[in-house]
Amino acid sequence: MIIPMVKYSFLVYHKEYSSFLDSIKNVGVLDVIKKKNEVAETIKEKYNLIKNINEFIKKLEKIATETTGKDNSIDGKDVYGNLLNINKQIETKQQQLNQLKKEIEQVSPWGDFSASIVNNLNNNNIELRFFVSTVKKFKKEWEQQYAVEAIESSYGLIYFVVFCKKGDVLNIDAEEVRTPEKPVSELQEYRKLIENDIDKLEKEILHIANTNLKKLIEYKESLEENCEYEEVIENTQKEASEKVMLLEGWVPKNKEDEFIEYLTKSDILYIKDKPTSEDRVPILLKNNKFSKLFEPIGGLFSLPDYKELDLTPFFAPFFMMFFGFCLSDAGYGVVIIIGATIAKLKVKPKLKPFMTLAQLLGIGTIIFGVISGTLFGINLIETEIAVFSSFKQYMLDSDKMFNLALILGVIQILFGLCVKAINQTRQYNWQYAMPSFGWIILLLSLLDNYLLELTQLGAIPIYVGLGLIVLFSDPKANIFVRLGKGLWDLYGITGIFGDVLSYIRLFALGISSAILGFVINDISLQIRDGIPFVGWLLFGIFLIVGHTANILISSLGSFVHPMRLTFVEFYKNAGFSGGGKKYKPFKK
Repeated sequence: MIIPMVKYSFLVYHKEYSSFLDSIKNVGVLDVIKKKNEVAETIKEKYNLIKNINEFIKKLEKIATETTGKDNSIDGKDVYGNLLNINKQIETKQQQLNQLKKEIEQVSPWGDFSASIVNNLNNNNIELRFFVSTVKKFKKEWEQQYAVEAIESSYGLIYFVVFCKKGDVLNIDAEEVRTPEKPVSELQEYRKLIENDIDKLEKEILHIANTNLKKLIEYKESLEENCEYEEVIENTQKEASEKVMLLEGWVPKNKEDEFIEYLTKSDILYIKDKPTSEDRVPILLKNNKFSKLFEPIGGLFSLPDYKELDLTPFFAPFFMMFFGFCLSDAGYGVVIIIGATIAKLKVKPKLKPFMTLAQLLGIGTIIFGVISGTLFGINLIETEIAVFSSFKQYMLDSDKMFNLALILGVIQILFGLCVKAINQTRQYNWQYAMPSFGWIILLLSLLDNYLLELTQLGAIPIYVGLGLIVLFSDPKANIFVRLGKGLWDLYGITGIFGDVLSYIRLFALGISSAILGFVINDISLQIRDGIPFVGWLLFGIFLIVGHTANILISSLGSFVHPMRLTFVEFYKNAGFSGGGKKYKPFKK
């Protein structure tokens, strides 16, 4: 659900404004309304600086071996300056190293020659010229005409040199290359020096990570606070010849009591008001423990608009089911639960909810693995294992799984239309919800008349549904406009059928995952039976590697496709508009 917000306006004397902002920051519940669309250049520069510092922090967190170290002789700004300097040196050294590697690659075919001997030959009017030719184009008569010495032959190329007098014209149809300035041994030594320099610089970064990471984080946080403070100043309206400061912001309803208590104690003048339709109210979600785990998934698309329903609790159980349907292997579900449980014990606290989410998705996978009768690629419906024989009657074959995917699609689309009707009633009035109810009645009637045959009502509900869609298509318009819009809206029934068919992907992904598991098992058995002595060992290795790869690949699809069904099919039929702005209080 979306927590209701209350709009607060403050009038503060300009000399008391700084202390007022400090106290508001300490309370930390007011989301300041930003009236200026563009951020000042100075603030932009600071945000870019924060972004760069964040990149260093992520790098240091990855390599840090100690977390308690702290060097008080240096502040965070100097730490950042040192990191910038070291990073610049590493980049320069890395460029030199890359250039050197190319040079070594070009020189290595010529071997380790003596540069001094080449210079002595030049001083005695003897020139050493370097050529490269393909094996096919190389002619033996060149060796008779000139003093030719082949140095190396590799990858169909011959590298050779010719000794001649300076100024001699050579009739050799081959590519002449520049005389290497240094032998490969000298270049290799130089390469080692550069690599050693880079290694020393990286050790300096490691030392900073172990001793000054906290200082860098503190510096970043102070910059963030400073930016927020400056943004608040930028969005303060100056009144009465700049003697009075006007500030507006939003406070969540559930945090309002402590905020009012603070304002009363501090004797601060304020005005509170409800949001209007023109206000862009920030969004703060509050869901139960189960639904809260799915909030990051909804956030990948968009936060809801303040006036509409939060769809997180409505799509959460479906998402869990759809993930399990797409993977549909009880064994894979057990692996996911075990892996997520182990990871949950080791990861940082902020990542623990994601591991809990993975555990729930693993439970969904086990449920649908049991329903489809699949365990590590083994089809339990066809197997002769006695343990599973009593459960076979409850398992669904591929035809029934196909039908189940369509049934789940119909249920979610109808559920989405119900949510849309409720949402429209809340936002406007009952008349705006009538077309949604019309679609629900129409679809249920079509299902009853042509598939289920549960009632004997005939075509009467169909006409009722059509009437609601046509007559209430636009409650503000006159009857002729309503009829025109309603008839056009009826064309949307093709879109609904298309949405239902989209749910076939649940069945398709589940089948593909099962087939891959079956193929892995089949190949493993062939390896076991076909290779003597080590067959059993290779059998085990191939099973582990194959099923691990299948879990990873299939899990990706099992996450992406339910997300697509949620954001496209369900959100569309639920009338989700989105575009909400996240609640971000001004605080320390």
